[in-house]
Amino acid sequence: MNSVQDRIHKLYNQLSNQQKLVAEFILEEPQKVALHPAKEIGALTGTSGTTVIRLSNALGYSGFSAMQNEVRQSLLAYSQRENHIQKFFDHSKRMNEKEGLIAYKMEQDIAYISETLNSMRQDALDQAVESIIKAKKVVVVGFRSSYAPAHWLSYTLNIAKGDTHLYTGQNDDANYLMMMADEEWLVIVLSFPRYTQETISFAKAAKEKGAKILAFSDDGLSPIGAIADQLIKVTIPTPVLHGITVIFSVLTVLIAGVTQADRENVEERFNKYDQTSQQFYPFATTDK
Repeated sequence: MNSVQDRIHKLYNQLSNQQKLVAEFILEEPQKVALHPAKEIGALTGTSGTTVIRLSNALGYSGFSAMQNEVRQSLLAYSQRENHIQKFFDHSKRMNEKEGLIAYKMEQDIAYISETLNSMRQDALDQAVESIIKAKKVVVVGFRSSYAPAHWLSYTLNIAKGDTHLYTGQNDDANYLMMMADEEWLVIVLSFPRYTQETISFAKAAKEKGAKILAFSDDGLSPIGAIADQLIKVTIPTPVLHGITVIFSVLTVLIAGVTQADRENVEERFNKYDQTSQQFYPFATTDK
């Protein structure tokens, strides 16, 4: 339900408490929204048909019917994508134990990367790339299972752009960072279940200082989704460790976007980095 979900995410904090109940129901039970009239949706959410209609208008639709039609279309598209994932699981059950592991894990990655691809929008990626290029300072935050991709992203952005800092929690000086943060800063947050409170607290503090928040998460209504200025949804299996390939895939797309949009400066930085690396980090060579 990309379009409906995007609208809810963007306008969620502006909705009334009653409208938020309906919005959450739309995200959690889209099949029921597709089948029932506004009055019944109101009864199911403990609100009213009038609240459902007002929510539709608040999200930019001409009425409930227009929103319901888009939910139906989204469900059809989602069903087609889910068939791809279901085929993967059905196929995995037929594989024998000896041959199953390699194909199972790699096909699982392919299935979830495909699902994420179908939900990503080019304009969302373009906006994320633009925010990175324009930022005076980039801070990357990610703990627990998100630490590895956060570390890789900060390392790579430091080569491609520079002025990128990986926030490492207790080993770092959050007070210093918050003292320096302003509206020219970009905080990139990786947050997946189970959501780490320190990640959310840091993002909130940075946002209060005027920094823009670019988030990568599994849900628009995740704790970080509610405060992010920009959100890129990554569809992953649980636990998150099984979806690490999908997260890295999305981040490599982001880096490719930065490289393409700012090619001249990125190439110059890569050349300088390579020259410096040869001075300080001699690499082994192979004799052929």
